[in-house]
Amino acid sequence: MTPGHLKRKANPPSLGFPLAPANSTAAETPSTASFPIVGIGASAGGLAAFEAFFSGMPSDAEPGMAFVLVQHLAPDHKSILSDLIQRYTRMQVFEVADGMVVQANCAYIIPPNRDMACLNGSLQLLEPAEPRGHRLPIDFLFRSLALDQKERAIGIVLSGTGSDGTAGVRAIKDEGGMVMTQSPDSAEYDGMPRSALDTGLVDYVLPPAEMPAQLIAYATHAFGQSARPAAVGGPKSELALKKIVVLLRAQTGHDFSLYKPSTIQRRIERRMAVHQIKALDSYVRYLQETPPEVEALFRDLLIGVTNFFRDPEAFAVLEKQVIPTLFANQPAGAVIRVWSAGCSTGEEAYSIAILLQEHMETLKQSYTAQVFATDIDSRAIATARSGLYPASIAADLSPQRLARFFMAVPDGSAYRIHKGIRDMLVFSEQDVIKDPPFSRLDLISCRNLLIYMGAELQKRLIPLFHYVLRPGGILFLGTSEGVGDCADLFAVLDRQAKLYQRKEHSSSTRRMTLGRFLPPRMAIDAALPSGAGKPGARARLPLRELTEQALLQQLAPASALVNGQGDILYLHGRTGMYLEPAPGESGVNNILRMAREGLRQDLRMALHKAANTSQRVHCPGLQVKTNSHFACVDLTVCPLAADPEVMPESPLYLVMLQEAVATDQAQPAVPAASGGAAAPDEGPEAKAASDTLARIAVLEQELRAKDEYLQTTQEELETSNEELKSSNEEMQSVNEELQSTNEELETSKEELQSVNEELATVNGELQTKVIDLSRTNNDMNNLLAGTGIGTVFVDHQLRILRFTPAASGIINLIQSDIGRPVAHIVSNLAGYEGLVADTRAVLNTLIHKEVDVQTREGKWYTMRIQPYRTLENVIEGAVISFLDITETVQTREALRAATELCRLAVIVRDAHDAITVHDLEGRILVWNPGAVRMYGWAEAEALQMNVRDLIPLERREETMLTLRQLARAEVLEPYRSQRLTKFGAVVNVSMISTVLLDGAGEVYAIATTERASEVVRDRRKTGR
Repeated sequence: MTPGHLKRKANPPSLGFPLAPANSTAAETPSTASFPIVGIGASAGGLAAFEAFFSGMPSDAEPGMAFVLVQHLAPDHKSILSDLIQRYTRMQVFEVADGMVVQANCAYIIPPNRDMACLNGSLQLLEPAEPRGHRLPIDFLFRSLALDQKERAIGIVLSGTGSDGTAGVRAIKDEGGMVMTQSPDSAEYDGMPRSALDTGLVDYVLPPAEMPAQLIAYATHAFGQSARPAAVGGPKSELALKKIVVLLRAQTGHDFSLYKPSTIQRRIERRMAVHQIKALDSYVRYLQETPPEVEALFRDLLIGVTNFFRDPEAFAVLEKQVIPTLFANQPAGAVIRVWSAGCSTGEEAYSIAILLQEHMETLKQSYTAQVFATDIDSRAIATARSGLYPASIAADLSPQRLARFFMAVPDGSAYRIHKGIRDMLVFSEQDVIKDPPFSRLDLISCRNLLIYMGAELQKRLIPLFHYVLRPGGILFLGTSEGVGDCADLFAVLDRQAKLYQRKEHSSSTRRMTLGRFLPPRMAIDAALPSGAGKPGARARLPLRELTEQALLQQLAPASALVNGQGDILYLHGRTGMYLEPAPGESGVNNILRMAREGLRQDLRMALHKAANTSQRVHCPGLQVKTNSHFACVDLTVCPLAADPEVMPESPLYLVMLQEAVATDQAQPAVPAASGGAAAPDEGPEAKAASDTLARIAVLEQELRAKDEYLQTTQEELETSNEELKSSNEEMQSVNEELQSTNEELETSKEELQSVNEELATVNGELQTKVIDLSRTNNDMNNLLAGTGIGTVFVDHQLRILRFTPAASGIINLIQSDIGRPVAHIVSNLAGYEGLVADTRAVLNTLIHKEVDVQTREGKWYTMRIQPYRTLENVIEGAVISFLDITETVQTREALRAATELCRLAVIVRDAHDAITVHDLEGRILVWNPGAVRMYGWAEAEALQMNVRDLIPLERREETMLTLRQLARAEVLEPYRSQRLTKFGAVVNVSMISTVLLDGAGEVYAIATTERASEVVRDRRKTGR
């Protein structure tokens, strides 16, 4: 991966993240959150990790971010994660409903059997598209979170098996977000954390309990109002940025100075946020003192988020339109050469190799395909060489390609590329900027690399790609890239898919473009034809060359070598009098745009005529405006006849411009008058007539030029009309073919519709029968189950014939038990073993039997055994039925308990002492009439009070300490205390306190018995 392989530009971080209003609801209009959203993914062992994570959250402050939790759940299993998380956090915890808007300081739990995505700050639930066992819900959330929240997306990978979350980690880092993962040694299952770590993109590796503190520190520094890293913009910051580039070049050997400053700045700011460094100068010092951080920054700049068949639409065009052309007109055994520049971890290089292999199998001929994949990231190249990818790639590949070109590792956590595809690729470390390129290539794939380079660097690389491609070779760029100012080098094949084809250019143009990235001598040698430019070629005729050059300098007119479009390839002599640069951006100079006033129209006409007739065209006496006057110029356009091996490109023309020689016109003789005196008016009249004739001649010449120009324009228009007519005929032909195809499709549609109607009729009949059968079956099942009585039918041998659903919970029956003896079935009845004996006794005596039995779950039934009689009064077995009497038994027991409680209530009501009960928070729960008499508060008033309200202020701390001792002892020894009455008096009381325990043995309340011993007036209230 090259330094610029950073993908798309992330949005700059905001200066703060204010909390969302507490009363916000899902009905609000969704918008991109102004606070970080943390996606947390876990699988096996995730409950303990979630517990540890939220236990580490601060209890005295809000985190200022939202948490979205995803766990691998069984589709039919109700999650308990919401209840579990609520125990360990002060935040609100929600199970996500579709469209719920994310609010700060809240946690959101994914429901079972759903995929969850983030869109405009709201959570969207979708039906899973993949079958169970192949779903990757963590990747699904992380990818959508990265696209939606950009640099505010944070991903955390906790305990789990497999590789879910790995692709999502790449997506979050691609958008400038931050990633944490659980340390493998603290994870119950380390598969997911290790897979994320293998990407080399994880910022923090911590146990879950330590993550919240680091997370809050990062968010405060990266998004807090006062902790934003200093922006790179001022002169001082620019100097610091240059120092960082120098440090990177010194340690890594790679130069980032020509990359877009915003790209470098964004990555530097992210590294500063990771280390909580505020000033750019401080970060420079940190880099100088910490060489590993230089390497970490370098790796951060090399983030290459890629996947198999990335941008499927572009790869579809590549497969259908480009790959076949690479093999067209190629003999069997030919070599197809492809270069994947900036290949990152190799997914796109392997994708191209797969397309080549599929097309070679289609052709059924033997070819050799070579794919050279290069990157400067050694770790990415190592991953690409191994050809081992996580199981999450199944989301990017069709099942057919996955099964055909990949092999799953034994544990199913990854896939390895097939050896036949791997042998097609050659991986190597290479810096596309400075290292020599490959040559004679048919296809170059350089995707999502150029967008991070400056314009100067792009102008050097595009001509390089043009140089190393074969004639007609293809350049494949990323969706946000293009050839820019080098449109003269490549023709557009598909603008949307960013596919370009190499154009052919003359030697001079080729040398001009090569000179942008090769030394001058190398550029000249590369542009010259074979055998030219060698040392021996100049040494053969030095005197002849010297003589020819001297003659050219002295005698040859100013000239320009152009192609058929007027692009200037070479200039000879001083042409400034006739040509001047055209305003606007400077690209390839065109002589028609540079021609001065008076020359352009005739030059255009002459060039067009020379191109059509292949003959020399001469235009004498043109009036060309030069600076402040007009000059008379002779124009000549000559087609050049050259050896096709020397000049294989389009025809060239030599445009010669020469100043015309002025000749004085002889004045006509003036006849003498009689007597030898000249007539006074003959001289002026003759001169006027001469001027008129000269003017007429000039106008006639201009008129002829206009006629020729109009004729030329008319010919061009006719040619264009013919081309349009031809195109129209082709379009009509295509339209007729489409109409024929449409008619065939219509016919096929009618046939299919007819078959479909027949199938619908048959299907309707079958549905009616199924509905009738289902209704009858439902009636029978509801009849048996609706009684609520468990019934088992047995024959004479006590084999089970039929049973109702209610019976299956009593004696553990399943459908396959039909036909088995009832003695073989394990019963759930507690303390009753006489089922077989009692059933045999009923069959022998024909006297029914009733027994009250209890199951191990505590339910009570009346079991009735009676003979099974047919309509003919024949005994064919027995019927064992169970009638549920659990409520009756419970009611009986409750009545007994209520009677006992009534006795206790009478004691409490009639007791002279004050008897009260309060919970552990001091809230009064029970207040008997004795307490009303002693303290004066009615029961309704007391139940709204707290026990602290009854204790004098000076004794409150001592008394509450005594009450807290009850958590360690069930009963305190009688002790004395003081209480306040409703009327302000202080009463000395003797108290006995006892704790009340619930069914689990936990203390839930305190009961006290209080007896007044002395009443003291409260002077602060009564004043007496």
